[in-house]
Amino acid sequence: MLKRVLLILLLLAISKFSHTPHLLVTDPSTWTNSSVWNHNATLWSILRPGSEFYTSYTYGFDLEFILRKIAHLSFFGMLGLLFYWNLKEQRYRYVKAWFCLAAFAFLDEVHQAFIIGRDGRIVDVMIDSFGAALMLFILYKVRKSSMR
Repeated sequence: MLKRVLLILLLLAISKFSHTPHLLVTDPSTWTNSSVWNHNATLWSILRPGSEFYTSYTYGFDLEFILRKIAHLSFFGMLGLLFYWNLKEQRYRYVKAWFCLAAFAFLDEVHQAFIIGRDGRIVDVMIDSFGAALMLFILYKVRKSSMR
């Protein structure tokens, strides 16, 4: 039960931060900014070939950027573990947990693209997915070594 509650709480926390415009990791006062939807955005305008969703970042590699990517890796890494722990003991459990995480990461980035002051990027989906893959791999290695 606790694992399920933690999964839901982390999903909600990530969604809340994704819904916060002009969020700066280095400035906690921005963590509660009121959200504003971009009513001109459509799913097609976000996902169409050549859109900003598929481009690299236009801002530099400063402390804010580095902390943001560390947050992506760590939060989605934890989320990957929570997905794993909430799945039944079954074949391909690691892969299923990773797919759940990757799907949520994709939907989260699309959601961000609808918020003024935020942008959604496929690169972030890859970073999120890598964070989860790394944590799931570490879990696999730890469990495998403890069985010896």
